[in-house]
Amino acid sequence: MSTYGLRGAITVESNEREAILRATSELLEALIERNGLAQGDIVSCILSMTADLNAEFPAVAAREMGLDQVPLLCVREIDVPGSMERVIRALVHYRAAAGHQAQHVYLREAQSLRSDISGPQ
Repeated sequence: MSTYGLRGAITVESNEREAILRATSELLEALIERNGLAQGDIVSCILSMTADLNAEFPAVAAREMGLDQVPLLCVREIDVPGSMERVIRALVHYRAAAGHQAQHVYLREAQSLRSDISGPQ
């Protein structure tokens, strides 16, 4: 087994608790599904949000999904003028067989953040 890093992002429709929880769950579920991960494979997860999102910690959604034994950290993205608003990003560290190809996930408007990643998002 080797340790890998997995990136993803999703936009949130509004700064409301339920919208943040839904978007975080959607992003994490897609990352887990597309990479064939079991919850026990996940080593840690860093979740960030843009400065315009503060109605809830995205880690709450992760815990509600059953990731309560995974070390989670919520941080604020650097507030760069002109950058995309209402974005939640994830950096997931996980274990998988050597040679695993990480399938990063960018959903909704966040797809434009990584136009270099091909395939359906």
